[in-house]
Amino acid sequence: MKFIDLRSDTVTLPTKQMLDSISKAKLGDDVFGEDPTVNELQCLAAERFGAEASLLVPSGTMANLAAIMTHCRHGDEVILEQDAHVYYYEVGGLCAIAGTVPRWIKGDIGVFTAEQLRAAARASDLHLPPTKLVCLENTHNRAGGTVWTPKQVKEVAEAAHDIGASVHIDGARIFNACVALGVKPKDYMKHVDSISFCLSKGLSCPVGSLIVSDREFISRARKNRKILGGGMRQAGVIAAPGIVALNTMVDRLKEDHDNAKALAKGLSKLPGVKIDMRTVQTNIVVADVSGTGIGSEEAQDALGKQGVLVVTFGPQTVRFVTHYGVGKEDIADALKAAAEALKVRC
Repeated sequence: MKFIDLRSDTVTLPTKQMLDSISKAKLGDDVFGEDPTVNELQCLAAERFGAEASLLVPSGTMANLAAIMTHCRHGDEVILEQDAHVYYYEVGGLCAIAGTVPRWIKGDIGVFTAEQLRAAARASDLHLPPTKLVCLENTHNRAGGTVWTPKQVKEVAEAAHDIGASVHIDGARIFNACVALGVKPKDYMKHVDSISFCLSKGLSCPVGSLIVSDREFISRARKNRKILGGGMRQAGVIAAPGIVALNTMVDRLKEDHDNAKALAKGLSKLPGVKIDMRTVQTNIVVADVSGTGIGSEEAQDALGKQGVLVVTFGPQTVRFVTHYGVGKEDIADALKAAAEALKVRC
């Protein structure tokens, strides 16, 4: 049976050009700052974001954690959206390792306002943790891949800076946001203090993420990366595909967005399946299957038996993610399989 893997864009496989780049990469010890391919990637990333510097790390989770550790001291408060990946999926690292205190804001499909932030910010009080960081997620995973516009980021960042807090964007899929809105990474970076992004999701690299910021922040983040075990040696074998990705894989993300919209429209026509089409902005589709009479785990199993791999996203919801390697024909086949798998049981 042919399987169409829509569990995540982390299942993407590197392109031939990426694999070829690994064998040709010039290598050195990156802990000494001597890997020329890593240095090239970091310069390229910084340039794309209009930042002074960037830092290669093994994963998005480490990127966010290292950034939080660099912005905050133990006991500082971090404000974030209630379903943010940093809180929901990163094993509590912001508490367990960074020693920070999370405070949530309920957003509208992943986005909150400057007014909400001002209302949530702590007063200066002996009894309260100081609000030192605001984390935004762009695109927002659990909201369905929704985007923050540069204007929305600007307004929240200004409010954050007014209360003495820094702003970090968990931009694991920020290039999806840029492609969806027709903007550049610089349009976000100019408003905030740091951004992390993944090479290993829609950009299809085997591994790796980067943090971008000013030189002083990246110097301190480098030390936090070392504390977390992220100091790598001949990391040019990771960086080389990243260079290829930034040069060749960004514009094609529109294909994933188009496929996600086609998938969402097709799924929404199935009896008992509900999709909030406002959330289908990039490459993620979250489907409510409660009207079919089955829960998400049963739906996941039924879809898997038909050759479509998804993940559960709640008791009644499943997530589909489009990505490199999944074409229009695969979407059509997935919809046929879903029609069979998600027959109304009630």
